[in-house]
Amino acid sequence: MDPITHTFTGAALAATGLRRATPLATAALLIGANAPDVDGLTYFAGGFVAIAFRRGWTHGVLALPLWPFVLTGLLLLWDAQVRRWRDPHAAPARAGPLLALSALAVLTHPTLDWLNNYGVRWLMPFDGRWFYGDALFIIDPWIWLLLGGVLFVTHSNDRRSLAAWAVFWAFASVAVLASPALVPWAARILWITGIGLLVAARSRPFAAIRREAVLDRAATAALAIVAVYVATTVAAAAAARAGVRAALAAADLAGVEQVMVAPTAANPFAGDVVAATADAYYTGRWNWLDRPRLELASESLPRPRGDVFEAAARAPDARRFLSWARFPVVDIERADADAGFVVRFSDARYRALGPLNGPTVRLDRDLRLAPALTK
Repeated sequence: MDPITHTFTGAALAATGLRRATPLATAALLIGANAPDVDGLTYFAGGFVAIAFRRGWTHGVLALPLWPFVLTGLLLLWDAQVRRWRDPHAAPARAGPLLALSALAVLTHPTLDWLNNYGVRWLMPFDGRWFYGDALFIIDPWIWLLLGGVLFVTHSNDRRSLAAWAVFWAFASVAVLASPALVPWAARILWITGIGLLVAARSRPFAAIRREAVLDRAATAALAIVAVYVATTVAAAAAARAGVRAALAAADLAGVEQVMVAPTAANPFAGDVVAATADAYYTGRWNWLDRPRLELASESLPRPRGDVFEAAARAPDARRFLSWARFPVVDIERADADAGFVVRFSDARYRALGPLNGPTVRLDRDLRLAPALTK
């Protein structure tokens, strides 16, 4: 999931009352909820290094038990060297609660990442297999509205904080409302209604709800609602995959090896379908509210194979991309100048999204990598 969702999750956990477990409890929850994304630094390496490394080592079974100890050690060092140096009378942070809170926060991170169709490699570094929940879009505005909303209503009082929230809600509203092709009108109306209710709840007549005890209960309730929402989408995703398989079998499409019903932006009732057979990918749209629920595209995408593909796949960026791609696709063109080939890689999951397309590899007529390998 996006960093905002991870941050709101840590903040909402703190707001339930866990912030009082020990000094620096909120820091442990906020930092722990984001810590595995330190692998985002690989984006500075350029090319497709990050796409091959992300959601792997720092999200896997070896790192997850280590993160709480690393984070607790750093927080205790900060407590001793900075916080209590500034205020010698301050109560010291306690290692046990910090470790427990750090472990809780860290575990939420790969769990949330698993929920979308980008996936996470739980077993790294021992096994590079990707795991996909296919339950939530990578940015889910309803989680923003629930968790961000309860924090906004019950916790923000000073002007600078309110100004920051105003900027966030404006940004989020633009993201939801400015994409009519992606976000259905009913979702946009629901979003506007939700924002209106949050603004109303910030008004003077509702000042009483900003007491600390109310904050604890409201944050707990918001997290419980999110948990039910997530569980429902996971169950719905499994049911949708079963429905796709049944519809394809009824259409005499045999040999289906994998089915993905990817969640779409702000719409839990629809999903983008990719069904893989040994030879092709069949794409389409699943919608719980339509009849029939499955609508397939008129043309399938051939699965990549052959000498040209295998030669292009040896390029470093192509290898990195293919280690991440779930449904790899290649488009092969003849190059006019040297009668070689231009091979463009993509993934059927994100084929319509240019920024997530893979590398372009140039081969000469003997299928050797040309000097300008990728772009």
